[in-house]
Amino acid sequence: MGYAQLVIGPAGSGKSTYCSSLYQHCETVRRSIHVMNLDPAAENFDYPVAMDVRELISLDDVMEELGLGPNGGLVYCMEHLEDSLNGWLDEELDNYLDDEYLVFDCPGQIELYSHVPVFRNFVEHLKRRNFNVCVVYLLDSQFMVDVTKFISGCMASLSAMVQLELPHVNILSKMDLVTNKKDLEEFLDPEPTFLLSELNKRMAPQYAKLNKSLIELVSSYSMVSFIPLDLRKDKSIQYVLAQIDNCIQYGEDADVKVRDFDEDEDE
Repeated sequence: MGYAQLVIGPAGSGKSTYCSSLYQHCETVRRSIHVMNLDPAAENFDYPVAMDVRELISLDDVMEELGLGPNGGLVYCMEHLEDSLNGWLDEELDNYLDDEYLVFDCPGQIELYSHVPVFRNFVEHLKRRNFNVCVVYLLDSQFMVDVTKFISGCMASLSAMVQLELPHVNILSKMDLVTNKKDLEEFLDPEPTFLLSELNKRMAPQYAKLNKSLIELVSSYSMVSFIPLDLRKDKSIQYVLAQIDNCIQYGEDADVKVRDFDEDEDE
């Protein structure tokens, strides 16, 4: 049984920084993980790249040869990856043991997770390879200053969750850059009634029914819970990793050490 994190979120939400900090933390505690780059537009990395999609296809080459723009070129690159799941990807995965822990650093275009089936098929392929997979959705905490942006972030995360059908962990990234963390406390695990009240204050009266429907939708999918991540604090990274490990059942098949009661009596 292998384990995998699919790290997604809007562009600039701190996905690569998260992957780098996670790798450094695991290296410190002597835990083995491998970070895979799935962004064909990536340039620099602060972590050792175990697998790089740019070896298969790069965005610059696609834009130059096909005359596509950045968004169209990225979709083309990921569709090419989808066509190579049984070839290039399998060859790369064959380099790792069955119980490896993989972290996939993904592109930031939301349509890849909500409109096209590329990552859904990617996830299904990992499952067939006997991987437990969890989505780690990062949202920049600096944008969580009012309820409208909070709901927008929840809906984007919900769209990816419905498409991928995976265990989902929502993270507020860049907490180390927030000057007043008390402003965000109301949005970490808010009550639906609070969200609706705040949303109605900021929207015109004719949107009241829409606001109620949005809050009910977010609440019914339990999408109103975010975990704050401060990369300056090792305990924060450790807590986030523990939540993700629980989602993918990492370590549950490890041997449990049982105390010998005879030894206790001899002491």
